[in-house]
Amino acid sequence: MSVVTHLNPPSLPASPAFSQAVKVAAPATLVFIGGQNGVDTSGQLVSDQADEQCAQALRNVESAVQAAGGTIADIVKWTITVTDRAVIGPGFGAFQQLWGQRPNPPAISVQIVTGLGNPDFLVEIEAVAALSD
Repeated sequence: MSVVTHLNPPSLPASPAFSQAVKVAAPATLVFIGGQNGVDTSGQLVSDQADEQCAQALRNVESAVQAAGGTIADIVKWTITVTDRAVIGPGFGAFQQLWGQRPNPPAISVQIVTGLGNPDFLVEIEAVAALSD
């Protein structure tokens, strides 16, 4: 029995890119992945380009969920924070490449902020994964 149910009620707009809500039932282990930027293992920014920073931040999230024993498919919620609206398109493209043709995309929130600590960071991505016990 699945511990995750993707909810897209008819009273809300349908989207192939995200679920309107995701329900996690017991027993499940929740994994909260802190904000990841487009940095490599040495902490160096991989590029000044939005698409490359987004792709690296997503790889970093994937590494974190794998360290917890899960996969990208176990992520039920993404929070994507960008410093400019122009980063949203490249970020969505990087997400589509990572997610591929998997069904039931997670819930996603996107926020635009004035800065992310390091002035060169364009994106920060955090996630919540639900692992079956």
